[in-house]
Amino acid sequence: METIHDAEEEICPHGDHRKSHHSEKVKTDLITRLNRIEGQIRGIKGMIEKDTYCDHVLNQISAVQSALNGVGKLLLAGHMRSCVVERIQEGDLDVIDELLTTVNKLLK
Repeated sequence: METIHDAEEEICPHGDHRKSHHSEKVKTDLITRLNRIEGQIRGIKGMIEKDTYCDHVLNQISAVQSALNGVGKLLLAGHMRSCVVERIQEGDLDVIDELLTTVNKLLK
């Protein structure tokens, strides 16, 4: 028999059966930010197609990287406050190594 928790889980490519705990407000904020970033990327593509001066394109790339970092920080904070705390409370200390790996990737 399928439990409510089973129905909420989403299988990820790594074989982990976990799902995020984002509120609708946070999801809406993340999607809004990502839509804006997507528009910025299209703008950069258009700049390159129009042979825009390289310095202007590079400045736009910097803005996109900054915006993506903002999304990453927001996700990381939410992940630590919910998923990481929950797994530690369940006694799953492997989450700490997972978190450290993720933070190292974000800081590259």
